[in-house]
Amino acid sequence: MTEKQITQNLPVFGDLEPDLAQHINKRVKFIELAPNQTLFLENDEADFLFFVISGKLKVLRQSDGKDVYVRDLDAGESGGITSLFLVQPRSATVIASEPTKLATLSKVDLDAAMTKHPEIGHGLLRILSRQVRSSGKSMAYLMKGRLDGVVQIAVFDAKSYDRDALSKVMPKEWNLNFIDPRLNRQTATLAAGCTIACIFVNDVADRDALEILADVGIEMIALRCSGFNNVDLHAARRLGISVARVPVYSPYAVAEHAIALLLALNRKVHRAYQRVREGNFTLSGLEGFDLHGRTAAVLGVGGIGKVLVKNLQGFGMKVVGWDAYPNEAFAKETGMEYVSFEDAIKVADVISLHAPLTKDTYHLIDEKAICTMKDGVILINTSRGGLVDHEALISALKSGKIGAAGLDVYEEEAGVFFEDLSARVITDDVLARLLSLTNVIITSHQAYLTTDALQNIASTTTVNINEFLEGKRFEELTNYVDVKAQ
Repeated sequence: MTEKQITQNLPVFGDLEPDLAQHINKRVKFIELAPNQTLFLENDEADFLFFVISGKLKVLRQSDGKDVYVRDLDAGESGGITSLFLVQPRSATVIASEPTKLATLSKVDLDAAMTKHPEIGHGLLRILSRQVRSSGKSMAYLMKGRLDGVVQIAVFDAKSYDRDALSKVMPKEWNLNFIDPRLNRQTATLAAGCTIACIFVNDVADRDALEILADVGIEMIALRCSGFNNVDLHAARRLGISVARVPVYSPYAVAEHAIALLLALNRKVHRAYQRVREGNFTLSGLEGFDLHGRTAAVLGVGGIGKVLVKNLQGFGMKVVGWDAYPNEAFAKETGMEYVSFEDAIKVADVISLHAPLTKDTYHLIDEKAICTMKDGVILINTSRGGLVDHEALISALKSGKIGAAGLDVYEEEAGVFFEDLSARVITDDVLARLLSLTNVIITSHQAYLTTDALQNIASTTTVNINEFLEGKRFEELTNYVDVKAQ
């Protein structure tokens, strides 16, 4: 392969002026891989582009802890173009299927070339601004033309239970494109040809991802959850993308899971279970306390909070509530008293979080708040991980200021929760410390996970999409998420 042929075949560089291309050519390196030799692993740091001169590469992606075959890369194909311009992890593992020769260009070598010849950067910027955006729109146009009349929905982060629930409820004429990876700026192009992107709590619909989605034809984000902190609503509005959510799917499911965590922690069920399995039938250290007569604070008395209030009252607990929008009718019906946030956490023996995550509630439970709590209080969080400053929580758990914590959510749960990491080392030091504490129970964002809730999520998502297909946009959608909410 001559120097001219190299730049002609590398993406983007093929349109570079010949006098600039020669500077790039000099920095291209050639490598050869033996059969089954790995070029790079998924999540490795991406720092070079590659072009297959001869041979074949196999592309694999992790799904439920296993490598799943995606596609082959044959001679003439390339990958890793964005690694030259962005610091990001590889989105897949690439292995040689047979003896393979590659031409590579590293980010370091490109940066050096642009430093020595600044005009290269200007040339590439012109090409990228012209090609990248238009190629996405062209792809979406071509695919929509080919699939005219069929509703195309990209379902990101699709687990087996999501697939089953959605497939049972949604019309058969809708084409559900189930996508294993979560939505982010690297995976957004997988929605090409679809009009609707259906996403979950740990998908990242930030500005960059939304711009790519808009380019490839997405006009609606259908959230399979009530929370929307993972969506840049301002960017969505600017791009003409309507966003709808599932405001209520099963308040009973989440409230009952909060109760399960509370009972297990208070009566040390998790510790007793392990002891008995090991033949240890002693009771020392397993003391709990009667919930009857104690005080519980429910922070966020919405749909889930209201159910929890009644559940806790069923145990004979006194319940106080804190909410940005108090419902006096509910307080009168149940006898629950609304108090300030400060008073709620000061008097409670049990605190359960059910507030949405906003800029005002971020790290609602921090060191300052914890200092005003009763010694030995039990903290339950089945809402959003960002409500809690976990460093402050760990200190309080170790000192005994907080007696126990039940966490179904975690601030940095993306990439950990919903995945099988049993064969790996947990690299998140904060999470590892929480897992090491015997007065902590962590579940993997499963509070909502009942068959009833999954069916309700699928049904409401279907209603939201139907409204969109009927021509409703933005505020016209029943479950539209307004930018004012963020």
